[in-house]
Amino acid sequence: MTTTSSDTAGSLRRPDRPPSVSPRAYRIALVVIAAVFTLAFVVLVVPALVDDGGDVMGGLADGFVNPYASGYSWDVLCSWAVLAVWVVYERAALGQRHGWISVVLGAAPGVAVGLASYLLIRSLRPPDGGAA
Repeated sequence: MTTTSSDTAGSLRRPDRPPSVSPRAYRIALVVIAAVFTLAFVVLVVPALVDDGGDVMGGLADGFVNPYASGYSWDVLCSWAVLAVWVVYERAALGQRHGWISVVLGAAPGVAVGLASYLLIRSLRPPDGGAA
């Protein structure tokens, strides 16, 4: 892959080949994925949370009821931490703004929404590397 000293993290692509997916299709896919997850979260989690009297800590503990659930829960927690580190790094190194929104959305409704929103925010960054 050809890179230059002006390349930044996230802008590594071949200059001789246009992207195979349009930016519009990319953004639509991210919005659809985030929306589907949010809908699933509202349908699956919110009623259970209401039934449990709003016991958020009990709901979090339920994610660790067996080794399989624990594995998925640790994956989600570590994925959120990676997202948070990435957002903080790009804020400091590249001046990427508004990433904190994605970190919050990564906590609720979930990392799928946080990651999709951060990719959307990054996609709106001007090609010259200026902050969006």
